Amino acid sequence: MNTLAHYLAAIALTAISAFSLAQEALAHDYKLGALKIGHPWSRATPAGAKVGGGYLSIENAGAEADRLVSVSAPVAGRVEVHEMAVTNGVMTMRPLDAGIVVPPGGKVELKPGGFHIMFMDLKQPLKQDERLKGTLTFEKAGAVEVEFKVEAVGARAASGEHKH
Repeated sequence: MNTLAHYLAAIALTAISAFSLAQEALAHDYKLGALKIGHPWSRATPAGAKVGGGYLSIENAGAEADRLVSVSAPVAGRVEVHEMAVTNGVMTMRPLDAGIVVPPGGKVELKPGGFHIMFMDLKQPLKQDERLKGTLTFEKAGAVEVEFKVEAVGARAASGEHKH
């Protein structure tokens, strides 16, 4: 191959790599009507663990509220939406049977220490760098399939997210 051909091949490979990385990044955000679901993630679990957590953000660009009413995932026997809170020094966690309201023009964060998803009766350990399939169901917008990226056991946020 001559020098020009090598140069063009290198440019093509660079473009393909950049496109692939961009597609992977975009594939981790989801859109459903007026809702944008950002960066679903989970933590790896030790062998034998029967529960795991799921986290993500939901933005509502619409003019009316919507509600996350349920979540399902094949890796778990059941999935619940929970709230964790500390009141007078006592940590409590409870299922939110009515789901989570996402106000119009608002954003809700499901993250460690607050609202989150509980994967219960796990059928297998959650392993770092795997992706878990799940379905989020909203009262008005309907259902959307997502993938939760499994981070390290002690992760506080999805990799690649900047915390200030």
